Amino acid sequence: MPRYADIALPVPLDRPFTYAVDGVVPAVGARVLVPFSGQKLMGVVVKVHDDAPPPEIDTKPIQQVLDTEAVLSAELMELANWIAAYYLAPLGEVLRGMLPLMAEVKRDVTYRITEVGQKILYQGAELGSSRRSKLSPEDQNREYAVLNLLEAGEAARPGKIRSATGANKALLEGMVRKKWLVRETVAEQRDARRLEKVAVLVPDARLPKLNDNQMRLLAELAAVGGRMKVADTRGLQLPQTTLGTLVRRGLVSIEEVPESFHLSGVHVPGKKHAHEHTLNPQQKAAADAIIASLDAPPAEFKPTLLYGVTGSGKTAVYFAAMQAALDRGKAAILLVPEIGLTPAMAAQLHAAFGSQVALLHSQLSPDERAEQWHRIRRGEAPVVVGTRSAIFAPAPKLGLILVDEEHDGSYKQEETPRYHARDTAIVRARLNGAAIAIGSATPSLESWHNGQRGKYTLLQMPDRVSNRPLPEVELIDMRAEFQHTGQDALFSRTLLEETRTALDRGEQAIILLNRRGYSFVVMCRSCGEKIECQNCAIAMTYHKHGRADDFDDHAKAGQRLECHYCGFRRTVPSVCPKCQSEHLYYLGAGSQQGEEKLIELFPNARIGRMDRDTVRGRADMERLLTRLHSGEINLLVGTQMIAKGHDIHGVTLVGVVGADFALGLPDFRAAERVFQLLTQVSGRAGRGDKPGRVVVQSYHPDHYAMKFAQQHDYHSFVQKELQYRRWMHYPPFTALANLVIQSDELAQAAGWAAELGRFVEKTPLPKVRIIGPATAPLSRIKKIYRFHFVLKSESRAALAEALRAMLAHAETQQIPRAAIIADVDAVHLM
Repeated sequence: MPRYADIALPVPLDRPFTYAVDGVVPAVGARVLVPFSGQKLMGVVVKVHDDAPPPEIDTKPIQQVLDTEAVLSAELMELANWIAAYYLAPLGEVLRGMLPLMAEVKRDVTYRITEVGQKILYQGAELGSSRRSKLSPEDQNREYAVLNLLEAGEAARPGKIRSATGANKALLEGMVRKKWLVRETVAEQRDARRLEKVAVLVPDARLPKLNDNQMRLLAELAAVGGRMKVADTRGLQLPQTTLGTLVRRGLVSIEEVPESFHLSGVHVPGKKHAHEHTLNPQQKAAADAIIASLDAPPAEFKPTLLYGVTGSGKTAVYFAAMQAALDRGKAAILLVPEIGLTPAMAAQLHAAFGSQVALLHSQLSPDERAEQWHRIRRGEAPVVVGTRSAIFAPAPKLGLILVDEEHDGSYKQEETPRYHARDTAIVRARLNGAAIAIGSATPSLESWHNGQRGKYTLLQMPDRVSNRPLPEVELIDMRAEFQHTGQDALFSRTLLEETRTALDRGEQAIILLNRRGYSFVVMCRSCGEKIECQNCAIAMTYHKHGRADDFDDHAKAGQRLECHYCGFRRTVPSVCPKCQSEHLYYLGAGSQQGEEKLIELFPNARIGRMDRDTVRGRADMERLLTRLHSGEINLLVGTQMIAKGHDIHGVTLVGVVGADFALGLPDFRAAERVFQLLTQVSGRAGRGDKPGRVVVQSYHPDHYAMKFAQQHDYHSFVQKELQYRRWMHYPPFTALANLVIQSDELAQAAGWAAELGRFVEKTPLPKVRIIGPATAPLSRIKKIYRFHFVLKSESRAALAEALRAMLAHAETQQIPRAAIIADVDAVHLM
C-alpha cells in the first residue's frame, strides 16, 4: 500500500507537497484535506508512492480523504498539467479553478491560547501591561476573560468566544498580534446538496372527518399527482397548520429531495428558437463540416474556425452540431464570453434539449455550481453552456466543444491561472479526441492566421439569414460637426435625427456609449489636478444620482466617485483636494450621462440602460432583455454589453458614440478591438424584416479600422492589420508574454524589477526580445506598485525557457513567487 501522496495545494508555489497516507489511500484526482501553515487546505492528489521524503522533513498525515474516487478524470488532470506548464501557473491553483466545489468544504476560523498567553494568564498583567496601555479597562477585562476561556488549550470559534466574553474580532486579532493567541483555519466536509421539502399524498389512507381547508389541500395534492413542494402549498392561502395536521393524521408525508435547478432565460413569444429553423445552404454546409469532424479519428484532429457575418445564423449551426453529438451518445460544451449572453442562450437550449442542459458561470451560488458540476459528471446533463470556466466541466464522453465569439477578451483569465479558454478548449478537444469549432463575425487575428495557413479548417458564412442586407453605416466626422455647430455636443445632429425617425416609426434604437458612469474624469480648472483613486493610479469616475426604475435599483447610491479597478468609492469633493479651488470640471461622458441627455431629448421614449451599474446579475439582465424584446423599451443606451450576441428583431438603428477613443491607447491590439466592437454592435441592427442603419460618430473617421468597419470589410482590415503586426513582430507572428513585478512598497517593487533587469542583461536568452523593466501602464492597482517586462519570440519554446529562467533567478534572490505575474499570451499589457 502506498505510504505517501503528493498533493497540489492552492498556494502560489510551483510544487506539490508530500503527506503521509494514514488509512484510506486516495486516488489520483481525488480531493483531500491537509494541514498547511496553520491552516486546513483542500488539495488534489497528483501522485501516490512509497518514496519517503528526507528525514529532516516532518511529513504530516492527510487529515481527511473527501472522495472515494477521483473527481477529476485522467484527461482533466493532463489538461491541468498542460495549463500549469504552458501558463507557468502553480498546479494547485489550476486545479482549484477546475473544481467549483468549495461549497462542499466548510471553512471556519478558531483561536487557541499560546504559551505566551498562558504566561500572561498565570504570571499577571505586568508582562503585557506595556502593550495593553491603549486598551480600555473593559477590553483589558475581555482579554483576560478570553484567556480564561481558552486556558485548557482547546480551540474555540469566534462566535463561542464572543458570546462568552464579549470579545469582538478586532480584539481577538490584537491578541494574535501580541502572540497571546494563534488563529487557525479549520476545514471540514459539508453536504452542499440543495434540498427542498415535498408534501406527498399517502396512498390508500382512510379518510377521517376533515374540515374544508384540509379537504381542499388533499384535493390540490391529488390534482397535481400526489406531490407538491411545501413552499408551493403556502400559495394556496390556507392556514399554516393545515399541512401539519394532515401529516400528524397520516394522510400526507414530508420528503426531502434535491432541489430542482431552474434554467431561467429570456423567452420571446412568437420567435423561433435556433433549433426550429431550417438551415439554409451555407448553414448546412458549415454544420455538415463540423458534424463530419465528430466522426474523424483522433489522428486527423483539426479545429474548425467558423467565420460568419453578424446575423448569418451561427447559433443554429451550433445547435445542429450539438444535436448530432447527442445522437452519437456524446456530450457537448458551448462557451459564451459573457454571463449577459446566457439568458437568451439558456432559453434556446432549454427549448431544444430540456433537462439535459447544465449551466456553469460565476453568477450561480456555490451550492448551485456544485450541483450543476455533479449533474454533468453523472452524465445527467450532456449539454453544458457557460463562460470560460465551463471548459473544465467534467462531461463524460465529451464529443464536441463550441466557442462562440472566440475573439472576445473575456475568455482570457486575468487572475492566476491566466489561461485563455479558447486555446484551452482546443487542447482539451485534442486530449479527448473531440471535435471543436470556434466562431465569430470578427475572428481574432491569431485564429484567422491559423485558418489561412491551414492549421484550422476555415468555414465561411458571408451572408445573413434570408438574404437580409447588412446595415448601412454612416461615419460622422465630429471635428466637422464642431466646426458647424460651435458646440461640443455628445450626440451629433444626424444621430438625433435618425433616432427620432426610428422611434416615430415605432422601431427600436440602440446607442453604444462605451464608458460607465456619468463622467470619467474630474479635473481642477485651476491647477489641472485629476482626482485619482487612493489605491490605483487611475482617475476616478463620477457617478451621478440616477433613476431608480424597476430594473435599475442600484442607482440609489447617490453621487459618488468610483474606481472601476478596485471599487473604492468616495464622496464628490466641493473643492480641489490639492489647491482648494471650487472650479472642478467634469470631463467625458459615460452611459449614465448619455441616458440623462436622451431623456431630455426624447421625453416620450421608453429608455433603458445596460451597463455594469444596472446589470449586477442574471436576474437584472433577464428583466432588461425581456423588456427590450417585448418593446417596452424602445431606446437602449449602454456599454459594450449591448454589442454582444443580442438578437432583437425590432432594432433598426444603432448609434455609436466615442468608441474610437481606444485608438489612442498604448495597445497594439487597439485597431483590432475598435473594428471588432464596431462590427459587432452594427450587427444588432436590421436582424428582423426591416433593414438596419448605423450612425458612427468619430474623431478619426479616416482611420482604416473605421473605414473597413463602415464597409463591413473584415478581409481588407485583416490584411492591413497583419501587415503592421508582421513589421512590428507582434502576434500572430510572435508569441508574447507580460511579466509583472509587484509589491505594496514602491522601492521593493523597483528593486526586484531592477534585479531581474540585470539578470536579463547578462544572461543569454536566445531568440527572445525582452523590453523592460519599465513602469507598467497602470503603475499602481489596489495599493500595489507594478513594473513589467514584455517578452516576444517567434519560438514558444524559447519564450517559455526565458520566463522560467527569470522565475528561477527570482527564487534565488528570494523574490516571492506571489510578487511575479507571468502572463503568457497576454491580451492586455496594462
